Amino acid sequence: MALLLAITPLVAFYLLRDWPKLVAEIDAWLPRQHADTIRAQARAIDVVLAGFARGTAIVCATLALYYATALTILGVESGLVIGLIAGAVSFVPYLGTLGGAAAAVGVAAYQFWPHWGRIVAVFGVFALGQFLNDYVLTPKLVGDKVGLHPLWVLFALFSGGALLGFAGVVIAVPAAAVIGVLARFAIARYRESPLYGG
Repeated sequence: MALLLAITPLVAFYLLRDWPKLVAEIDAWLPRQHADTIRAQARAIDVVLAGFARGTAIVCATLALYYATALTILGVESGLVIGLIAGAVSFVPYLGTLGGAAAAVGVAAYQFWPHWGRIVAVFGVFALGQFLNDYVLTPKLVGDKVGLHPLWVLFALFSGGALLGFAGVVIAVPAAAVIGVLARFAIARYRESPLYGG
């Protein structure tokens, strides 16, 4: 982990510095006849992935604000910090909720014992937060940004988790967004073809 933390900024620096050269080199590999089409699809994918990143950032900020406010109102010690951290790591599905709930319920159990009502209320904050994340925020904010219907977002999350486990859940929506861009392009080409028009 320490090695990864040490190498990541170095790799990011060189990648950002050499990005124009890298793009120009890859662009030179494209078949000249189809280069404009490939560039257009790459730009469309870039727009979709940027929308995904912005939508995910909005979801994380919303959940951080919700968790921090709710835990502070309930009087949980360090509730502000726990809530902000739980919301910030919510870009990894279920990690923010599970980690934040474990920390907050543990602190609440230590602080409020034996008053079960307040401990259950802390758990309820995270249950409601996960419900809002799964059925309102992510489908609306992320799904709309990537051009996917909320049901496709949920399907992508479930199928990604079933196929690749935790890693599949993390990459499910961006992968579905890229597939969506390519599928829309393929359908548009099909409708322009003699096969469709007869």
